[in-house]
Amino acid sequence: MQLDQTTNATVQQWLNGNYDEITKSDIQKLIDQEAYTELTDAFYRNLEFGTGGLRGIMGAGSNRVNKYTIGTATQGLSNYLLKKYPGEKICVAIAHDSRNNSDVFAKITADVFSANGIKVYFFSALRPTPELSFAIRELGCKSGVMLTASHNPKEYNGYKAYGADGGQFTSPDDKMVMEEVAGIKSIDEVKFDRVDANVELIGEEIDQKYLNKITALSVSPDAIERQKNLKIVFSPIHGTGITLVPPALAQFGFTNVTIVEEQSKPDGNFPTVVYPNPEEKEALTLALKKAAEIDADLVLATDPDADRVGIAVKNTDGEFVLLNGNQTGSLLVNYMLTAWQETGKLTGNEYVVSTIVTTPLIKAIADEKGVEYFNTLTGFKWIGKIMTELLGKKQFIVGGEESYGYLVGDLVRDKDAVISCAFIAEMTAFYKDKGSSLYEAMIEMYVKYGMYKEDLVSITKKGKTGAEEIKAMMEKFRNNPPATLGGSPVVTLKDYELNKVTDIKSGSSEELGFPKSDVLQFITEDGSIISARPSGTEPKIKFYCSVNEPLASTAEFKATEQKLKEKIKTIMSDLQA
Repeated sequence: MQLDQTTNATVQQWLNGNYDEITKSDIQKLIDQEAYTELTDAFYRNLEFGTGGLRGIMGAGSNRVNKYTIGTATQGLSNYLLKKYPGEKICVAIAHDSRNNSDVFAKITADVFSANGIKVYFFSALRPTPELSFAIRELGCKSGVMLTASHNPKEYNGYKAYGADGGQFTSPDDKMVMEEVAGIKSIDEVKFDRVDANVELIGEEIDQKYLNKITALSVSPDAIERQKNLKIVFSPIHGTGITLVPPALAQFGFTNVTIVEEQSKPDGNFPTVVYPNPEEKEALTLALKKAAEIDADLVLATDPDADRVGIAVKNTDGEFVLLNGNQTGSLLVNYMLTAWQETGKLTGNEYVVSTIVTTPLIKAIADEKGVEYFNTLTGFKWIGKIMTELLGKKQFIVGGEESYGYLVGDLVRDKDAVISCAFIAEMTAFYKDKGSSLYEAMIEMYVKYGMYKEDLVSITKKGKTGAEEIKAMMEKFRNNPPATLGGSPVVTLKDYELNKVTDIKSGSSEELGFPKSDVLQFITEDGSIISARPSGTEPKIKFYCSVNEPLASTAEFKATEQKLKEKIKTIMSDLQA
């Protein structure tokens, strides 16, 4: 195997350009070893902004995260800002997580912004992603950057770019930033020489403002006061959650929080886990062990940049079980709307938001409570976009997505595990105060609204060949959609790439009314929803499945759950047939 012409040209550009000698040496070693697959993956394209910004494996190459791709992204973002806000004083905020090199990449980002005459508010130490979003709005910034790869494995890092509203860029601005980045043809165009006068350190003063505003959102302080001794186990999984989750819980009034010591220290090698993702049971092993030891009421675990949270509670048999993102999100929406209703806060002008691959149960709850529901594309930036559009017109209460990201209140424009941890604890106290566990409250919710069960299957396809395979899989489903899934006919096909919803029986189509996104949804006659979507941040294709049926009583919960599990299994089998 040899390198194709375009890839080889990029390799030569790096070998002969103004790149440091260590980088050039690393590239030459791969050439000498004839490591063409690795060279292709590292150079066959430039890293692009996806649904989560810039993210990739660290190393030398145009398709890797390194000083030069970070510098180019920042120069492109600087060029965009200088064109969008001509003659204005522009400031940005920068934060980073606990990953290896995040602090280095944050400094490079600050260097480039400052060299372009842009004022930088620079967090002096690691901080959660949502606090960066908060700081952008609080400090009146035009943009911000978070150096993180969220919950990806340790070899990854990334760059989340934010707009003036504190949300990640959406159309058309995301494309404008991408065009500016793509327009940089030489590393010589990147201004790496830091201007110290343009960089100001920030930290604890922003922390306290953020925590005070979170605490002001609390809906059930009386229940917390009565249940302040609620036993909570918390793990930051070696990430930024340690900086703000314990203080937030304390400020809410919780006095009995046990931190998983083995995972309390920020460490980009994530030594106690295979994968620092609270969606994975393995990542919560130590937290569950501690919870069993102290007979905890609630387990909370946040990912490295503290925008996602996984939780565990005791089931009706007294065993700790993990709740998935749909379950936690539904519980949170149900709790917030119930608490707002009970305290007379609902005026008819409130709304909630979730995404097209998140459980339909959230809409069912909102409809029953008379609260307006909005549905949007996958990725929290779309929830943030709706919040910005409705600012001053309607009041956002709560929103979330199945991938363990939630938000209460409108302090930020991204998923927020700090706020979520505080409100999940408040919710647990609220139900305990009524004599119920969170798990029992979930079953009661299913009895009221119907039982919904979801599952997600991710298939990993790495590198250039993997990207081509994922594209081929989507084309196959697009051109030959399944006729039946789980024994029920597919009656509706939604194609978000073509902006088209088709009635299979009549063949008639109409517009979906969403921005373009490579997502397919199959809806069956019995109400099951199956979605296929390539990930925007990982080399994966994801299949989401949601099934439901009425739950007559709490006594029938286990049998109904098993029935829905079997149905999902059949559907997933049909998809791969």
